[in-house]
Amino acid sequence: MLLKDIRAIVTEPVVLSPDNPAAEETNTNWFGAPPHERISLSADEVVAAFEEAAVALRRRVTGDGHRGTATFYVWHDTVAGQLRCSAGTRKPSDLPFQVDYRVTEDLRAIVVEFLEDRAPGAIVWGELEPVPFPDDPETEPGLAVWAYDLTPFGR
Repeated sequence: MLLKDIRAIVTEPVVLSPDNPAAEETNTNWFGAPPHERISLSADEVVAAFEEAAVALRRRVTGDGHRGTATFYVWHDTVAGQLRCSAGTRKPSDLPFQVDYRVTEDLRAIVVEFLEDRAPGAIVWGELEPVPFPDDPETEPGLAVWAYDLTPFGR
């Protein structure tokens, strides 16, 4: 179901409205999967589905005549236990998140984090971990977000 749902986003309406960012919230999709489905999927399959969707969305945005900035982006919402994606007229450096985020080229790491979550939307008591100090060099700050440029003809 997850792969089918990801591929289906290209059939949904895409609202690109730089003058009304709230209208672009309708572009947000969220995907969950029960643990048995997560185990049966490979990260490569999920990454391929998102990449196919991104390419199809770029063709669609171009075909619709959009000429401004457009970005498709994917992240793992650990609190909800979901993979989420959206599209809008902001640049990757200005996405509408209320938390700190960092743009990454590693979509696979985001997908692996989602697939390995055996208690989606919850923290298993035995897996509680201390919050790292901000200066911990092994921990990159912010939510990891993969961004794909939908802008026709590049930026």
